[in-house]
Amino acid sequence: MTLHRLASIPASLLAFPLIFPLGLPLMLGSAAASAQDTAAWPQSTIAIVSGFPGGAATDIYARKLGAELTREYNVPVISDNRPGAGGNIASSLVAQAKPDGYTFLLGTAGTHAINPALYSKLQFDVVNDFSRIALLGTLPNILLVNPEKHPEIKTCQDLLNAARKEPGKLNYASTGNGASGHLAGTQFATASKTSYMHIPYKGQGPAMTALLSGEVDFFFNQSSPSLGAIQSGKVRALAVTSAQRVSVLPNVPTVAEACNLPGFESTTWYGLLGPAKLPADIQSRMSKSVLRIINEDSFRQWLVSQAIQPIADGGPVNFKRVQVADMKSWARIVKDSGAHVD
Repeated sequence: MTLHRLASIPASLLAFPLIFPLGLPLMLGSAAASAQDTAAWPQSTIAIVSGFPGGAATDIYARKLGAELTREYNVPVISDNRPGAGGNIASSLVAQAKPDGYTFLLGTAGTHAINPALYSKLQFDVVNDFSRIALLGTLPNILLVNPEKHPEIKTCQDLLNAARKEPGKLNYASTGNGASGHLAGTQFATASKTSYMHIPYKGQGPAMTALLSGEVDFFFNQSSPSLGAIQSGKVRALAVTSAQRVSVLPNVPTVAEACNLPGFESTTWYGLLGPAKLPADIQSRMSKSVLRIINEDSFRQWLVSQAIQPIADGGPVNFKRVQVADMKSWARIVKDSGAHVD
């Protein structure tokens, strides 16, 4: 029995051990066994759940981080994609999971800052039903067009000129109602005083397919899964939604500079979360492992190659601060967009 557990037992019970309630020794034994189980963690496969399909940026990141954690802990750490309902299916699964350190969530600003304002009913509390492990980085969306469908649109100003010539005719894809790309589109329309038809798809893959087939005119897509299509010339990148250009695409301007929209910025963050009531030592160990990994030179180089910006202070305390602040700012954007999901 440890000293901190002895300290929680009334002095009267310590003075007269023979009058302990019959269940108390069993209860203390169970607590000791639980502590031993926690100390031995991990012993089996750890799942990093994400709420979007395979090939999405969340899946790419979960697989990369999982490979590093597999080497760290000598157990499999896998990416488990549970798409649907804007990431809420995956979030609900993790919120209800046993807090034993074997189920985590690769959450996003979408799932944990936007969705509370977008969905009228959630079966979980995005703040209180999760333990925060680490912020994993921020990333922009990239404004993409199909050069075969629109050879005349070579710059963001070309897109705006076309939109102003025929208001409401152009349409754009997103990975779903209320997704960061959808809201980037509404911010773009509001800032530039233009109008577009929004067409939501079920994930990054279908939305990109729609752009490549000419079904839609443009697409605000997250940086990581966009790079291959940009580099192959299948799509043209007009601008990035971050405040600064990204080093992996040095010739692609920001929306603010390319579209003459000073101050425009629309980025999202990724973060690793666990269920609420995750044992403090597991939370601490996982947080330290993840923060160490993502700050290693090789991993940071990979982040940069995916146009993901590392976060200086990614620990649990700052993670919660960032999340709560973003919930307020995104709520205003969602309200202005008129987006709503029952």
